[in-house]
Amino acid sequence: MDVKHILVPGLGRRGVSAARTLREDALLAAVAAVAAVVIALTTSGNGRHPDALGWALLMAAHVPSAFRRRAPVRAFLGLVACVAPYHALDYNHTAPMAVSMTALYTVASTGRPLRTLFLGAGVLGIMLGVKFGEGMTEGTEALRISGWIVAFLLAGVIVRVHRQYVASVVERAERAERTREEEARRRVAEERLRVARDLHDLLAHSITLVGVQTSVAAHVLHADPDRLDRAAVARALDDIAETCRTARGELRATLEVLRAGPDDSRGPLPGLDGLPDLAEAARTAGATVDLSVESMEAPPAVGAAAYRIVQEALTNAVRHGGPGLTVRVGIRSLGDALHLRVADDGTPPPSSPSSSSPEPGRPAGFGLLGMRERARSVGGTLDAGPRAQGGFEVAAVLPTGVAR
Repeated sequence: MDVKHILVPGLGRRGVSAARTLREDALLAAVAAVAAVVIALTTSGNGRHPDALGWALLMAAHVPSAFRRRAPVRAFLGLVACVAPYHALDYNHTAPMAVSMTALYTVASTGRPLRTLFLGAGVLGIMLGVKFGEGMTEGTEALRISGWIVAFLLAGVIVRVHRQYVASVVERAERAERTREEEARRRVAEERLRVARDLHDLLAHSITLVGVQTSVAAHVLHADPDRLDRAAVARALDDIAETCRTARGELRATLEVLRAGPDDSRGPLPGLDGLPDLAEAARTAGATVDLSVESMEAPPAVGAAAYRIVQEALTNAVRHGGPGLTVRVGIRSLGDALHLRVADDGTPPPSSPSSSSPEPGRPAGFGLLGMRERARSVGGTLDAGPRAQGGFEVAAVLPTGVAR
């Protein structure tokens, strides 16, 4: 439901058609005309009973009121054109009171204060001039006439100010609602991107290791069937089982995050202390990994970003590096940033920025894109590309906010 209809039902004229406005104002004018006739016929002592001209002026004064909200000033001037001679001819002065005060209220509630001030002063001048021209000498009567005029003008001004205040409240509420919706959409998009990165890092790493380890077992089985190295096959199968167990645990942790409520914590993030396990997993896939970590201290978010970047870099190295691969992983703290470097001596991945295009018929991967997003998520930068001496290198600088 729209906020404005919750706070202020029927606020303003925006939701009301012109025909409906005209019908409502015409009905009000008709009611005021009937009241004026009754007052003119039943009261005395406040001017003489209207004759034909008086009735004509009295009825004509109610016609502009049918257009009071569509054209407030013109309707008011039309009323004055009929009421001024009516009062000047000393007809019953109480009869047109209702329509006159309604017109004053409408002008004050729909116009700016300066316009209201000028029109109010003009009406006061005309009414007092007419009354004094008729010989009025009592200040009490002048005060009574002025009081009615000022009261209805003030009522209109108060209503106008209240409408403006309510409109500003509605506008702020609508703006806040739009902001909340935009913030919710942004958070959903960020969470989807984070989950996509986590699943990519987890599944790509685990599947790559399983694929390499399976290839090792298959090679052992087919190399020399007559002299089967059962120990090598058993080690390869154990490595596959261990990789699957690790992947299942990480996948379970990721799914628990997705099932958790908005007030639940995400649980412990992977960090720098998990890098030895990554290096060992790459070694079981046949790569030689040289891991050098000078500092294990970093904010949780920075540590998690570094872990995922190293994980993806090792996955790409194992996948594309070829036989006899050597990977050097170095992490050190310098100033208020964590400097990370993963370099291998294998073949650069086909989807790297240095390649002109991915392999034909093969979609571009998300590994390098995910690593850059990881670095940006903590305010860092990442560069990746082939090395001049061969192989591929990933270098990242992740701010920690703690000078060393």
